[in-house]
Amino acid sequence: MNLAFGFTVFTILALGIDSVFFTQQFFDARAITNVAAIGYFFLLFFSAEIYLRKLMLVMVFLSYIGELIFCKLLGMYDYRTDLIPLYVPFGHAIVYASGYIFAHTKWALEREKPLRKYFAVFFSVLFLGVGILLNDIFTLLFGLLFFVLMKRKRWQNLYYFIALCVIFIELVGTYFQCWTWVPKTFGLIPASNPPMGAVFFYAGGDVLLVKIVSIWDKRRLKVSQ
Repeated sequence: MNLAFGFTVFTILALGIDSVFFTQQFFDARAITNVAAIGYFFLLFFSAEIYLRKLMLVMVFLSYIGELIFCKLLGMYDYRTDLIPLYVPFGHAIVYASGYIFAHTKWALEREKPLRKYFAVFFSVLFLGVGILLNDIFTLLFGLLFFVLMKRKRWQNLYYFIALCVIFIELVGTYFQCWTWVPKTFGLIPASNPPMGAVFFYAGGDVLLVKIVSIWDKRRLKVSQ
């Protein structure tokens, strides 16, 4: 739990070190951020239960594939250098694990139903506000798809908690200019920097992640039998 809460402070420090400002004023310290992210990943990994460990391991590889697709192939955003930073796939796993831990706290489980309502209102206002005020059509479109996905997943608070962590890291990362979202996705859809609707892609990846781990467990069970 301490490591999950520490994710916020760690994110600010790690991305601050990889920021454009730090690089221009001092030196390119991305290697420090890489080592720090990998170290924090393993701190969380060895503190987690077995199931979460599996999720984190698969997330590292799955998120790297996602980076190749959304960053390099589709060009939805760019990092401050041409290469995808080493810390990014480990960072995705840290974000997922933090949201997972928050969602499974006693406090969150005891307030599951009211939290669903609060989350639904919060994200609705967020998507509409950003979409209308910033002309972020990307967020209006993919925010709607996020709710379609949430309905299919029976409004599990897990995805809301992960989405909150995603929004936090996106705001910090774009503030420090570690990465920048393009003004028009696919050259057509206006988007802010960052677009809040990006949580849809994280949520979709999380669904795929759980399926992969489920297949992994089933195969291991067959082998053991």
